[in-house]
Amino acid sequence: MTDTPSLFSPGAVVAEQDQRLLDAKGHRERLRTRLLDDAEGLHDYELIEYLLMLAIPRIDTKPMAKALMREFGGIGAALAADPAELRRVKSVSDAGVAALKIAHAAAIRLVRARATELPVLSNWQALADYLHADMAHDAVERFRVLHLNTRNMLVRDEVMSRGTIDEAAVHVREVIKRALDIGSAALILVHNHPSGDPSPSQADIRITRAIVEAGKPLNIQVHDHIIVGRNGQTSLRAKGVI
Repeated sequence: MTDTPSLFSPGAVVAEQDQRLLDAKGHRERLRTRLLDDAEGLHDYELIEYLLMLAIPRIDTKPMAKALMREFGGIGAALAADPAELRRVKSVSDAGVAALKIAHAAAIRLVRARATELPVLSNWQALADYLHADMAHDAVERFRVLHLNTRNMLVRDEVMSRGTIDEAAVHVREVIKRALDIGSAALILVHNHPSGDPSPSQADIRITRAIVEAGKPLNIQVHDHIIVGRNGQTSLRAKGVI
């Protein structure tokens, strides 16, 4: 008669490890099937779990995915997080960080392509989606300038400043000089508020008006200044600032 392995015998440990591997394999196969059949039906943490699974194939990535969601508050913020912040989450390796960042980069490329295929003023929602995806969850304040040609097509998208937006950080002459160098007919100013609140500050209003006035004698129009936050976007043109 074959002896049954005791709970603490080497055979029992091996059997338990084998069972865990089988369970993990089955879970991953079920998750892959669901992804291929109906990706919209997956929870956000499951999308993160599958990304990490591809990068770290021999580890149960569900706890890691849930930890990332708790730490950053959602899939958008997790994908947009700085690599150093991602590494602080337990068990997230460089391979896991790379998987998250490549997914984020691919998403940004997709929405940017949609935003640039038509004139910006007739494709405003696509532009808003692109700016939200790229800036809404950024922990650092960035000021960027979208340069448009005479047909209002986007010809250049440049970050000109990082950090608090004020007259010291954003130099009006540099914005206008760059527009002249590129031959821009119009500009859209954009920056984000890491606090999540897109309400304009007095500094935002001052710098907007200064750039508008500097562009007028050179026939460089400022269409708008958009402030991006997790809680939405604010148009300074709609606010009557421009």
